[in-house]
Amino acid sequence: MTEPSSTLAEPATPPEKRQLANDLHASTVAAGLVSVLIGYASSAAIIFQAAQAAAIPPSQIGSWMWALGIGMGLTTLGLSWRYRMPLLTAWSTPGAALLVTQLPGVAFDQAVGAFIVASVCMLLVAASGVVTRIMAIVPAALASAMLAGILLPFVLDIFATVRVDPWMPLLLLSVWILCRRWLPRLAIIAVLMAGIAISLARGDFQVAQVSLMLTRPEWVSPAFDLATCLGIGVPLFAVALTTQHLPGLAMVRSAGYSPPVGACLGTTGLASLLMAPFAGHGINMAAISAAPCLGEEAHLDPHRRYTAGVAAGIGYLVLGTLGATVAALFAALPEGLIAVVAGLALMATLGGAMTTAFSDARHLDAALVTFAVTASPLTLAGIGSAFWGLIAGLVIVALGAWRRA
Repeated sequence: MTEPSSTLAEPATPPEKRQLANDLHASTVAAGLVSVLIGYASSAAIIFQAAQAAAIPPSQIGSWMWALGIGMGLTTLGLSWRYRMPLLTAWSTPGAALLVTQLPGVAFDQAVGAFIVASVCMLLVAASGVVTRIMAIVPAALASAMLAGILLPFVLDIFATVRVDPWMPLLLLSVWILCRRWLPRLAIIAVLMAGIAISLARGDFQVAQVSLMLTRPEWVSPAFDLATCLGIGVPLFAVALTTQHLPGLAMVRSAGYSPPVGACLGTTGLASLLMAPFAGHGINMAAISAAPCLGEEAHLDPHRRYTAGVAAGIGYLVLGTLGATVAALFAALPEGLIAVVAGLALMATLGGAMTTAFSDARHLDAALVTFAVTASPLTLAGIGSAFWGLIAGLVIVALGAWRRA
């Protein structure tokens, strides 16, 4: 594969000859570590919810966090170093949200089989170069409507918690609103810190349960069930491609870089495949968490910002080895706090998905049906609502195209 050229002005030193020691800077290290913190603070609670939905033991939850941390660390470090641009990866947050609703009642070895199917689909897409054609088949409005339907229950859970514990969600919602106005990138970190402080003050945070420990990964032999692969594997692949990879690559482009699309999809697809038997549900290009590494706050020289990606990769590797500690931390937090943090972390994503889904008049009916079916508890033939929502929307789009023809 020919190495892509950047749209930025070429540096005096060719990218492949730049030295990490010379390009590393305190600001790039700080930007990389902030990205890691944002990634974990904004969605680790959702991973924990998905693990609870699957009713898997704590040791396997630790393995899940290990697989994601190590996978993200290696891919972020490798891609950023190889292409000399900040190419950060992340776990699939919408994918984790999908699993919360689809995993109950599913054997976890079958879920791992679905993870493998989603990874193989991503590798096939990377090898074939048909990303553009796939996106032409699934309009952005439908992909966003499916995502919105997946995320809606999490946001509604914020207000369902008010009935049981009114002060916690209302205080955290206030913190989120204030931070979204003045410190938008730190909003979820502030919410999580505020929630921990409130839990400590009320004695709800079982600190004694948390101890620093290295994680021992646990192998799960996959089982392949057709209904599970269609109900979890295919939507997991579609969500990762349309709502994670493409926005993430678009953010890199918006910063003036030309990311290698095939290499990014292939690298994350391979990492997802290798980590799936250890419970990793998927690794993809980062969007929100990559922002601190892409702008001038990382470094004024855009050709040195790749070191922020290197720093982020190392940070992910460290937290990956401590996956059991991260899992224990979230197990010690009150269940209501986790629900509120997860919902607030997904609030902005839900807003963006709904804006995209319902702003295209051509696909409004299809988007509405996709959103409604996906948000419903519908299950047919053992296949969850996300798959049927996408199918229903595509049928309506096809009928509209046939009518116009």
